[in-house]
This record gives sequence, structure tokens and C-alpha cells, in this order.
Amino acid sequence: MRNLAVLVALLFISPVFAGCFGEEKAPTQEPDGPFIFEEGDVSSTTWYHYPGTVSSPFAIDATNSEAVSAANITANLSGNSTPYFSTGTYYGTGYDTFEPTLGVTSSGAIFFTNYNGLGDGTHIIRSQDQGQTWEDVGPFGAIDDDSGQTPNSNDPYLYVDKFTDRLIKFDMHVLAAMFVEYSDNDGESWSVPFTVEGYYQPQDHQSIASMPAPPGVTAFHEVIYVYCINTGSSANGAQCSRSLDGGHTWDVQQIGYPIESYPQCSGLHGHVAGGSDGSVYRGNPSCEGPAVYRSLDGGYSWTEHTITTEVGMQQGWHSHEVAVAVDEEGAVHATWISTDEMPWYAYSRDQGATWSEPMMIAAPGVSETGFPTIFAGDSGRVVIGYIGEMNDCNEENNTTSGTACGWGGYMAVMTDAFAEHPLITSVAVNLASDPLDITSDCGNVRCGGFGDFIDVEIDDEGRPWIALAHNAGGFEEAIIGTFISGPALYGELRALPELPLGGNSTRLMG
Repeated sequence: MRNLAVLVALLFISPVFAGCFGEEKAPTQEPDGPFIFEEGDVSSTTWYHYPGTVSSPFAIDATNSEAVSAANITANLSGNSTPYFSTGTYYGTGYDTFEPTLGVTSSGAIFFTNYNGLGDGTHIIRSQDQGQTWEDVGPFGAIDDDSGQTPNSNDPYLYVDKFTDRLIKFDMHVLAAMFVEYSDNDGESWSVPFTVEGYYQPQDHQSIASMPAPPGVTAFHEVIYVYCINTGSSANGAQCSRSLDGGHTWDVQQIGYPIESYPQCSGLHGHVAGGSDGSVYRGNPSCEGPAVYRSLDGGYSWTEHTITTEVGMQQGWHSHEVAVAVDEEGAVHATWISTDEMPWYAYSRDQGATWSEPMMIAAPGVSETGFPTIFAGDSGRVVIGYIGEMNDCNEENNTTSGTACGWGGYMAVMTDAFAEHPLITSVAVNLASDPLDITSDCGNVRCGGFGDFIDVEIDDEGRPWIALAHNAGGFEEAIIGTFISGPALYGELRALPELPLGGNSTRLMG
């Protein structure tokens, strides 16, 4: 009986001892949260953040719950604001560039401008394998195998008409004459150059956009084209013209602003952008602040819409550059560099009549920026490109002291720009140890291949691309940056298929 009692007692207390000696372990809790990804840890060149505001113009790290709480943000990281694992990269092209512009056709072919100067003119460089290899597709002239049909271009410009898939090359010669060439087969063949003569001097910083013919306008092509140019004169302001026959002939230039706004406070402007509703927009400052100018009759008359009087324009190289895009639902998106040297953004859902509160969209840690550019996909999905500096390359802080410094190429993506607190996914396409330029004030001056502007676009898959210059060694190689992985900006909100890692090893110059 005594042995039986001892056995029963042991049965009761054995679980206690088992717990003490660790024979039964509590289940391990897996890390959880919206920024814990199956693909791995967040890259050192990726940031998830909320925009700064007028009262607090600083990026808020969305992965820092204390910072989010201190900013009184109630995070909604579901639906269109769901974070996606994202990383950026770039691919070298082996061609030099200046003021690179970019286009992507429905086939997925990517194009950018290769600047060759007097004699050869601008050539168009093409990739048909998402940036892995590149080839020169001209247009070639009859003189030799290198010369272009247009033998010189002071301002190379490339545009893909998303309505017809037409690739348009638009060149300006010695501030006086302009030429349009186009290809309807991904650059395999080109039209002859069509002359677009100017009527005001100088003709500069030309850009072009397409749109369906607005009400009251009869077109002889699937879309109409509108271009605008800088005159460099506040009295003349921007001048604009339209083509109703696919770019073969052009109307006499019209002033690109309302007559009651004469004279303009700036004769310079950003690239024009067309909407599916027949509207066309261009951005530059009004006398009150960053503004967007709108035309509903194909560039013949314009209205002026100041975005904000609270966030001004940078007073240096980008004092005129308000970049504009139109999404698939007709919302207008704009970005500019402010007096704090940071990129700001706002949107309008009523054709520019009223605007959201401005938002500072730079990634955490970026201290200075330049060359703003923007493109929009489906409703509320936007990519903003810029170059940014993390550490100033000066005598006290340079690469010889062991601190990485210099300028990087950045893309800031929003998948729900209309949210109360839109989540921004920012990537740098280059590593800190691989700067695109180390000029101290590269964001505020022409440096290397960064002349007046850079460019972004979204392909039909929904992947954003950015055209940049890599100035290391003075070669000014064109590089094309993108998301290796991230959210799609067209169609169902989903993860994009993964691309190969690029970077400095893919450069072919220097």
C-alpha cells in the first residue's frame, strides 16, 4: 500500500518537475506585424514612411510605432495601403545621356534618350528584356551608320503615347527649330522628321503630351498632341501648340496661361501631361506659389490653379519645376522642390480646381533633393522620382573619412495617395557606397548628366522605372532604375514579379 501511495504522488507532481527541468517548452511566438515579410528583412535602401506636413515637415518612419503614435497617426495598413516587400536597383546601359527621358510601350520595351550633340544627334536606346541588355535603334540618317535623321538636339526628349503606343522623339535645335519623329513599331522604323517651327524665341525645354480630342475639337488622328515650350521670358511665358493629324502639322503657338495672369512670374515650366478626359496640364509657379495650368481645348486657352501658398518653390535651379501627372481616373498629381530643398506633393480630384494639403514625401534621412518627376497609374497610385543626398560630400565629410556620401536616385511610391495618411514606400536604386554623384550641391545645379530634368514612367505590368545618370568617373552613363520587387501600380494591387539584382556591376562605361 505504501508503494502505491508513493506512485500516485509521483504521478501528480511529475508535470511540475517536467516544467522545471524544461522537458516541455512553451511554443515560440513568431514575429508578427505589417513590416515582417516572408521575403526577408527590410533592405537598407528601402523605407516605409508617412509624409511630413506643413506644421511638421519631416518623414515619419512607419515601422517605428512610437514615432507613428507621437504623430497622432492611426495606421491603416490594409486594403490599398497594404505594405509590400520592396527593393530597388538599377541597370547600366553602356550609353551616355544628358537630361534623360524615358518611355515604356505596351510590349514592355523600355526606351531612353542618348545624347550625342552636334553631328550625330539624339539616338533612342531600347531594351526588350527589362533593362538587361540595350541597343541603339536610331533613328538613323542616310549619311552613315551613326548619324541621326535630326543631326543635332540641344534638348533631347522622348515620349510614349499611352493611348496609341506611339514612340515620339522631339528635338530642339539651337533654340530656334523643333522636329518630331515617331515610331509605331518599337523603334524598328521611324517616320521622317516633321518640322515644328517656333514663333517666339527662344524655343527651349520642349515637352509633348497626348490625349483624346476634347469636346468641340475635331481630330484627324486617334489622339491630339499638345506641346509647350519655355521662352525664358515672363512676358511671353510658356507657349503651346497642338497637332490634330498625328504630329505632321502644328497650329500657331498660343500663350500657355490665362491673359489675366499676364505677365507671368516665370517663363519656365515642367513637362506637360494629358488626361483620358481630353484635358492637358503643365506645371510652373504662379505669382503665389507652385501651380498647375489646365487646358480643356487642346492647349488654346488655359486656367491657372495655385496648389498652395504655404509651401513655396526652391529658389535655385528648380525654381520653376512643378512636375505633373494624371492618373487613370483623371486625378492630377504634382510635385516640386520647396525652399527647404525637399520634395513636396499634392493632388487634385477636380481637374486642378482645388488641391489637397501639401505633403513632404522624401525618405527618412534625406537632407537635400533635386530634379522632381512624377507619373501616375491607376487611381491614387503614384511614383515620384528625385535625386537625394544622405550625407554632404565636403572636406569634412567625404568617402576618405569612411562616411559614405553623395547623391542617390530615389523613387517614392504611393498605392493610396488619397488616404488620410498615405503610406509611402521609398527605395534608393543605388547603394550609399555607389553614389551617382558627389557634387556637394548636385540637387541645385547641373551636374554631369543631370541637366534640367530626369524622368519616371510605369510599364503596363505596373512597375515604375526611372531614368538617371551615373556620373562617377565623368562618363555620365545612363542608368535605368526600378523596383526589384514591390507593389503594382496598375491593375490588381499585388506583388510584382521579381527582377534580377543590378547595381554597379552592370555598368558598362568606366
